[in-house]
Amino acid sequence: MKDLIKKILKEYKEEEKILVVPSLKYFGNDWNLLQLFLNSKGNPKWKILDDLNLDETPIESLGNLISVGGYLYLNDTGIKSLGNLQSVGGYFLLNDTSIESLGNLQYVGDELDLENTPIKSLENLQSVGGNLYLYGASIESLGNLQSVGGSLDLRNTQIESFGNLQSVGDNLYLNDTPIESLGTLQSVEGYLDLSNTQIESLGNLQSVGEDLYLDETPLSKKYTEEKIRQMVDVKGKIFM
Repeated sequence: MKDLIKKILKEYKEEEKILVVPSLKYFGNDWNLLQLFLNSKGNPKWKILDDLNLDETPIESLGNLISVGGYLYLNDTGIKSLGNLQSVGGYFLLNDTSIESLGNLQYVGDELDLENTPIKSLENLQSVGGNLYLYGASIESLGNLQSVGGSLDLRNTQIESFGNLQSVGDNLYLNDTPIESLGTLQSVEGYLDLSNTQIESLGNLQSVGEDLYLDETPLSKKYTEEKIRQMVDVKGKIFM
C-alpha cells in the first residue's frame, strides 16, 4: 500500500501535476478515504484509470477529478457538480439525479444516461460513443455535441435546438417534442422518428439508414414522399 502511494506521488510529479490513481480498490473502495488522501496533497487535479462506481452515495461533487478510464456510475446520488471532469472512457450513468450542468465534460466513450434529470444543456460535451438517453430530462439544447455513436432518445423533452450535432449512429427519437429544425444534422444510421412534432425543415440532413416517420408534422402536409426522397436519401420506408 505504501509503495503504491509512493508510486502515485512520483507519477503525479512527472505528469504536469495530474495525480494518477490506478483504482479505488487501492483505497479499499472507500471514496472518503481517497478524498482524505487527496486533501493531504492539496487537492490536485487527478484521474483514475479504472471504473468508478459511486451509485447511491451522498456525493455532491467530483472536485478536481478530470478523467475516468472506465465507467462512472453516479445514478441515484446527491451529485450536484461534475467539478473539473472532462472525459469518461466507458458508461456514464447520471439518471435520476439533480445534476443541472455537465460543466467541462467533453467526451463519453460509451453510453450516457441523463434520463429524468433537470439538465437543460449539454454545454461543452462534443462526443458520446454509445447511446445517449435524455428521456424525461429538462433538456432544451444539445450545446456543442457533434456526434452520438448509438441511439439518441429525446422523447418527452422540450428540446428546441440541435446545436452542432452532425451524426447519430443508430436511431433518433424526437416524436412528441417541440423541435422545429434539425440544424446541422447530416446523417442518422438507424430510423428517425419525427412524428407529432412541428418540424418545418430537415436542414442539412442527407441520409437516414432505415425508416423516416413524418406523420402528423407540417412536412407531411407540405411535401410528397417523392419530394422528401429527392431531398434525403432514405433507405427504408417513409411514414406520412
